[in-house]
Order: sequence, then C-alpha cells, then structure tokens
Amino acid sequence: MIERLQSRDDQSYREAVRLYTPGMLAVARFYLDHSSAEEVVQDCWVTVIDAIQKFEGRSGLKTWLHRIVANRCKNTLRSGHREVATDFSEGLEPELASRFNAKGRWDLPPKLQFHESADTLMENGALSDCLDKHLSALPETQRSALMLYEAHQHKSDDVCNILDVSASNLRVLLHRARQKIFLMVETFQETGEC
Repeated sequence: MIERLQSRDDQSYREAVRLYTPGMLAVARFYLDHSSAEEVVQDCWVTVIDAIQKFEGRSGLKTWLHRIVANRCKNTLRSGHREVATDFSEGLEPELASRFNAKGRWDLPPKLQFHESADTLMENGALSDCLDKHLSALPETQRSALMLYEAHQHKSDDVCNILDVSASNLRVLLHRARQKIFLMVETFQETGEC
C-alpha cells in the first residue's frame, strides 16, 4: 500500500482513509474534543499526501499516521496555550499511595473478585459509567498510554512512538493508570458506588 500511496494512486488513498481514519480519530480524541479531533485528522490526511514521499518505513504505516496525529494534536493544544502535561513525576493520590510500602510493593493489594467474567462486569451499566468517568479523570498521558496499549492493542514500541515517551516512562504511565482503575473497580465491587 505504501508504494501505491507514494505513486499517488487515488484508490489507495481512499482505501487508506477508510482503513486508518477510525484509529487516527481515536488518537486525536485523547487530546481534543470531537470536532477538533475530526478537523486535525482531515488536516493530517492533507499532510500525508506530501509526507508519504518521505516515509522511510522505520515504523508501520499505522504507527506513522498515529504519530502525525498525536504531534498535530499537541501542536494544536500548544497554540491554544493548553500544553499537554509531560510531567512523569505525577504523584499518586493519597488513597492509592498509602497502599504501597517504601519499596514500592503492595502493602494492601487490590481485592478484586473475579467470580464474574469481565463481560458480565462490563454489562453492569453503573460500572461502565464509573469506568468512563475514571478514565476521563486520568491525567492525559496516562489515559492515552492505557487506551493505546490496552484498548487499541498497540505494541509498546508503537505507543512510545505515538506519545513520544521512553519505554520506562510508558511502563510508569501504564502502571499508574492501571492501579487507579483497579482501585476504582475494587471500590465499586465493595460498595457498589463510584
């Protein structure tokens, strides 16, 4: 497909837009509201028409497209004076931090109950709403890392590329995001409240 795109084959562009736009929109929506995300993705496709000639193949086409979208979104946020948080030293919330010992190991691990399947749990509308609420409350970098890695099944190298973070920073982001979500599910299972 890359060769056909580089030869400016119209059918290949239509196919690429159909195939890759949903994922590009998902990346853009991590950073921007719905309408801004659509606008950025459209702008990115215009950029791709010329940029594909310089595509070196050091990453997959999908990863390259997602990286373009992520960078364009970050630039959009910067121009709007709403800088993307890149401080990886974000501290844990007190209720989560108190569950770890000085060595960073669990003192009080989550007591998740797995007598129900994940599908059964997610069919619970209240839990699903609670999960959405907590995901949207995560710091931007944690939410983006978690969604790209877990929900969109990107490889860690691809997520690092898209978010422009190191592998060790990605592990920290994923760990913190997962712990917050585990704590939310545990609280929900124990109390039934979000």
